[in-house]
Amino acid sequence: MKQFIAAMTASLILLSATAQAGIVMGGTRVVYQEGKREATMTVTNADTQTPYLVQSWVENANAEDKRPVPFVVTPPLFRLEPEQQNVLRITFTGGALPADRESMFWLNIKSIAPTQKEDANKLQINVKSRFKLFYRPQGLKGEAKDAWTQLTFTVQGNQLVANNPTPYHISLFSLTVGGKALAEPGMIAPLSTRRWTINGSGPVTWRAINDFGGVTDSAQQ
Repeated sequence: MKQFIAAMTASLILLSATAQAGIVMGGTRVVYQEGKREATMTVTNADTQTPYLVQSWVENANAEDKRPVPFVVTPPLFRLEPEQQNVLRITFTGGALPADRESMFWLNIKSIAPTQKEDANKLQINVKSRFKLFYRPQGLKGEAKDAWTQLTFTVQGNQLVANNPTPYHISLFSLTVGGKALAEPGMIAPLSTRRWTINGSGPVTWRAINDFGGVTDSAQQ
């Protein structure tokens, strides 16, 4: 029985990976610059045989925030043929967002593989991916590309505290203390701090992810 469960689990993982490999997004994040008409994300079906339904929508960063989302995505649902590409257009619908810092939302993209009637008993795999969508007001201080260099770190007991004095979100790619890497360093919101529990001390080294999904050089403090 355990072998059967293990085999089924492995099959599900493989199927999920295959389904996700079919639909490829043209980025890891989207920046909507205030005043622009729209922001875009390309979606490509890399599969040579299977068409997919692609559904997309935007959610608030906090799942408990039930306020209407000030973005619409077009087209919200479409069929993407094998080896074809389409463009998602994200438009700001208006609303009161902070003018002194970025705001973050989630862009959700779900790919659905078709199921034929004769394959009704087969498992259908739906893959949902989430991408950070940043609303960037005009006139923010400094440059987004340099924000990661402005981080400062202090140690308080067994806590490492990072301070982000900039109006930009900083997504960390890596963070080490005394050569020991912290798992999933995450993101530091604008004008905010973040804490991690650490074991040990030493120089703090970090790298961040830029607007284009690339990784920055390293900085040390």
